[in-house]
Amino acid sequence: MYSKQAKSKKNILISALLMTSTIGLPTGLMAAETNKQTLSGKQVEIAQALYSFDLSVTSIADGISQIGDVSGWSIAYTIELPEISGTREIRGDFSVLAAIEMLIRGTDLSYRAIGSRSLIITDPRAQNNASGEMVTDPVIVEATGAQSDLPTAYAGGQVATGGRLGMLGNTDIMDAPVSITSYTSEYIADQQAETIADVLQYDPSVRAPNAETSNLDTYQIRGFGVNLFNAGEVGFNGTYGVAPTYRVDSNIAERIEVIKGPNALLNGMSPTGAVGGAINIVPKRAGDEDLNRVSLDYGRGEQAGGNVDFSRRFGADDEFGVRFNGGYHDGDTFLDRQTRERSLAALALDYKGDKFRASVDLIDQRENLDAPAREFFISSGATFAVPDAPDGSTNPVQDWEWSDAVDRSGMVKAEYDALDNLTVFGSFGGGRTELDRVFGTPILQNSAGDYSESNLTYGRFLTDRWSTSGGVRGEFDTLEVNHKVTFEASHYQDSVSRGLGTAATGTSGNIYNVQEVSPVAVSAPNGRPKLSDSELTGYALADTMSFWDEQVLFTVGARHQTIKVNNYSSGVLSASYDDSAITPMVGVVVKPIETVSLYANYIEGLNKGQTVPTSAANAGQTLEPYIAKQIETGIKLDFGTIGGSVSAFQITKPSADEDPDTSVYRADNEQRNRGIELNVFGEVTDDVRLMGGVMFLDSEITKAVISSNKGKRPVGTPEMQINLVGEWDTPFVDGLTLSGTVTHTSEQFVDTNNVQGIPDWTTLDLGARYKTALYGTPLTVRASIQNVTNEKYWSGVNDYRLLSLGAPRTAFLSLTADF
Repeated sequence: MYSKQAKSKKNILISALLMTSTIGLPTGLMAAETNKQTLSGKQVEIAQALYSFDLSVTSIADGISQIGDVSGWSIAYTIELPEISGTREIRGDFSVLAAIEMLIRGTDLSYRAIGSRSLIITDPRAQNNASGEMVTDPVIVEATGAQSDLPTAYAGGQVATGGRLGMLGNTDIMDAPVSITSYTSEYIADQQAETIADVLQYDPSVRAPNAETSNLDTYQIRGFGVNLFNAGEVGFNGTYGVAPTYRVDSNIAERIEVIKGPNALLNGMSPTGAVGGAINIVPKRAGDEDLNRVSLDYGRGEQAGGNVDFSRRFGADDEFGVRFNGGYHDGDTFLDRQTRERSLAALALDYKGDKFRASVDLIDQRENLDAPAREFFISSGATFAVPDAPDGSTNPVQDWEWSDAVDRSGMVKAEYDALDNLTVFGSFGGGRTELDRVFGTPILQNSAGDYSESNLTYGRFLTDRWSTSGGVRGEFDTLEVNHKVTFEASHYQDSVSRGLGTAATGTSGNIYNVQEVSPVAVSAPNGRPKLSDSELTGYALADTMSFWDEQVLFTVGARHQTIKVNNYSSGVLSASYDDSAITPMVGVVVKPIETVSLYANYIEGLNKGQTVPTSAANAGQTLEPYIAKQIETGIKLDFGTIGGSVSAFQITKPSADEDPDTSVYRADNEQRNRGIELNVFGEVTDDVRLMGGVMFLDSEITKAVISSNKGKRPVGTPEMQINLVGEWDTPFVDGLTLSGTVTHTSEQFVDTNNVQGIPDWTTLDLGARYKTALYGTPLTVRASIQNVTNEKYWSGVNDYRLLSLGAPRTAFLSLTADF
């Protein structure tokens, strides 16, 4: 039996060093800032300083007055202000410019600075010759470390008004020809999310089928799997290859963005060809105000730990920024026999000049699991009914089975405004993931819940990856048409190595009565030979044209993608793949009135074709790249305080199989997913927020090499997914907010023959948070109970027919202080 005692001690020492740096770095920064203030006194006001707004206005004039009252800024206008429908809510911590943008959103108004703390509201179509109105009463407000260069948060603060559309950059949701959601850091914190999967599981179009107590997170977006292999498919600041491979800690994220549907033009082909959607992490940056945040938490079993978040800006114009996020947690989870130790250290440096901007990100993330949760497998050809789910704390994996993961990554990014309307940009980044683990796969034997553990092995995995990209983005007019053109060249490369010891016979038992058993001896692998390497090279060009004062937006573009893949057997090259494809996109947005945006798109996704296996008659042949195709149309609504969308989509994805009659391996399979999505977000009233929606999914195998599969529903594609999150600021206790979340997923099939299935399930989560101040220190206490009714359920099925067990009732408590 392999002992990991020495390695555990090493990781504990590393975690201790990380926490030491967590404390030491902010201390040094505070000392440096103290010296800086002594020298300069910080006499100059920062144009993007943040203020705490809590406004509800029915006219732009009233909004201008109240923004000025809160901030102390002088805001003038010399024009007749248009009327607005309904009430405009501006709640949260924003810069004055961001607050003004929220106020005038959907009108033809603009603004320009006329001093360090003064601006004037303008109308490009009008003469600016009237007298102005100014308000100048200053107040003292509490500042936070939020970033000022992102799309502003929508009313309620849970999602943003825009997000990154890959190579096209940040785009307002009402101008985007695709479906995109950007979850804010405020929402991440209020959900008490440990990983990005904890956030995305509340998106009605997304599910995270793998158990949170396993050693990796996978996702299903619009019914297609994402992040299923050893090369991670979560983007970081618009680039693949930097985010941790198997699981991403939420504390590195300022925003979590999800583009739904294929997006090969926008983001390039993902490392393993996911077509359901793209996930991007917007990293944290130092805001315009100092941030000293410490949090402590306990729960989800008996886990305890804390996080720190510190930031500072330096320089004559505060052009240099430093932000550090660190965390450490350890203890027993809610799963039987399981302990979990995890740590994070993330350092972000940035420079913001007049024309040049640059950033550096460094990430070290680690996770050690004893008795990691494993999904249950049902062998192909089995016909017995899937047994009822046991209690969510059930764990067939023994405490002598384990998983250790270490992720280290970094990224450098820069952009330069060569001209007023031309920006040159580029990035370089990469990372290394090491995973060592000892466990097997529990295979269900019958409907009574008997199982046996198969393929118990000691495995060692190493994934190296790096990526680089560069391009230009410009804007110009031709006659009455405005063009925003982007050209991008990108290259991604990875190498996966794997060593496996000799498989041993594992444990067996029953899921309703799992017993502890003695350790089983396993052999360590002899080395870690290369398994595969990949290169993805792309060149893309896109143009977004706007007509009639941006009432009509038309986007067209294409990407040429080259795919090179080498596969190895025992470190020796066994098969090679080299092919290319062009993936286009066409998108249109029409805004007939201020509150409505109609959109439609045709866009493609890309996956490498397969090298035909040796069992087939055409063994060794290389198939052409698989091209997934999406047609989507929808309507987006924005009423200032509450918004929503309705969309309809169809995605077709090809794949290959061996013909049982001819033994020829050919790409004549097709899965077609048709769906309707309804989403809502924002504030229903001043003290009630709502976010959620429903996805109806009609999934079918429309083409099949094996004729009996045609017309069947693909594995793990429920007909309906519902999420609804509600929050209420109570009137009886100032600062107290109560919340509730309902999640529903309908029945899913486990097999292609549609004989075995798991039933639908519904869970209820309840939460509360209380914001107050103690001796001038802002405090937030958050508490939540997940799965209040202690539902026993199978949460999902992934592409490999692996069943995940839903979590039991768990509680979580945290305390956050801003010093």
